[in-house]
Amino acid sequence: MFDFIQDLNEYFCEKYANYDKICVLPGYRMPNMHASEVREDGRTYTYTLPLNTMRLSQQEKKTELLKALKEKMFDKTFSFSFRPLPFFARMRNKYSKKESFLFVFKEVMARYNVKIEDACADLNVDGEIWKNICKGNFVPTKNLLFTLALTAHISIDDLKILLSYAHYELDFASVKDVVIAYLVEQKVFNPTMVQVALKEYKVENLFFKE
Repeated sequence: MFDFIQDLNEYFCEKYANYDKICVLPGYRMPNMHASEVREDGRTYTYTLPLNTMRLSQQEKKTELLKALKEKMFDKTFSFSFRPLPFFARMRNKYSKKESFLFVFKEVMARYNVKIEDACADLNVDGEIWKNICKGNFVPTKNLLFTLALTAHISIDDLKILLSYAHYELDFASVKDVVIAYLVEQKVFNPTMVQVALKEYKVENLFFKE
């Protein structure tokens, strides 16, 4: 196993938040979600613990539970590369400046000395589709933005910005989102290491060139 996979496993156990899938794993021990304490006024107060109390990182047998979870993983996300915009949304995307994805996309890529027209060099995406993204007619899908972040070595903050302006967000109840967040946060951009991580967690439907 690559050394960084163990680090990824620890990160995944700490961040993964699909509690419906976690709680049904064989051997999972449901924590007591309620606690109480006596405060200075002498009264006893009860409260509910945060949901992250249920995460794998809090389980004594997290390694075995993660292994069982991995065996059930499969990627069911769509592989479309763009989301077409209605007429008025296209106009806002082209001309509303700071409120548009297109404006922010150009601004973010400029920080990496890349023109958006050239940002698809390492992506497996149709040329006409990319032209329409660059013109503001289409908005990239989440999978395409994830792939771009890994190929263009985009920071986690810039990835969050692009996702936000495309009306997405990192969802830690999604295996893919957790794995991508780890790779981008830790700047794991080596293509071989990226593919090892994606294979380990059965992440598919991205847009890497063969």
